[in-house]
Amino acid sequence: MLIISLKKLPKEAQHGYAHRLLRECLKPYGIDYTEKTPVEYGELGKPSLKERHDIHYNVSHAEGIAVAVSGKKECGVDAERVRAYRPNVIKRAFSEGEKTLIETAPEEERDLLFFRLWTLKESYVKAIGIGVSYPMNTVEFSFEGDEIVTNIEGYSFKQYILSGGAFVVSVCEKL
Repeated sequence: MLIISLKKLPKEAQHGYAHRLLRECLKPYGIDYTEKTPVEYGELGKPSLKERHDIHYNVSHAEGIAVAVSGKKECGVDAERVRAYRPNVIKRAFSEGEKTLIETAPEEERDLLFFRLWTLKESYVKAIGIGVSYPMNTVEFSFEGDEIVTNIEGYSFKQYILSGGAFVVSVCEKL
């Protein structure tokens, strides 16, 4: 289950709001998620429900957006508000093919393209529980029309571009 909410909140309220969305995502599985729900953390910090290893979840939030995802397979989600991208991130976290994709895109499309690629990468590393310590430049994405093309096997990806390109949400799920 995926819940996306476009809601402007103070930065300090975003995390709690994302977890309220998670509560709704977990209800169909009979889980009454609260701050007191037993959670354990993997070797690299990925949280999981201590008493329900059959259910996986992830949350993300950024200025104006919060997202929660849950399911019976490993999953990860990333949400970002589109803004001016930082070229230094491209140098260290993007493959050569992705760098070329951004460099050859029309200038007015580069910010959105950057965040489309970035959120896909983030959703993957969150799904596998590694986070940004993963060598992100080894994960490659591109697009053929509406299709997401990747060198990652065993996972599927979905992407949502919201509010006329103001926000991007990417979801990764293990096949």
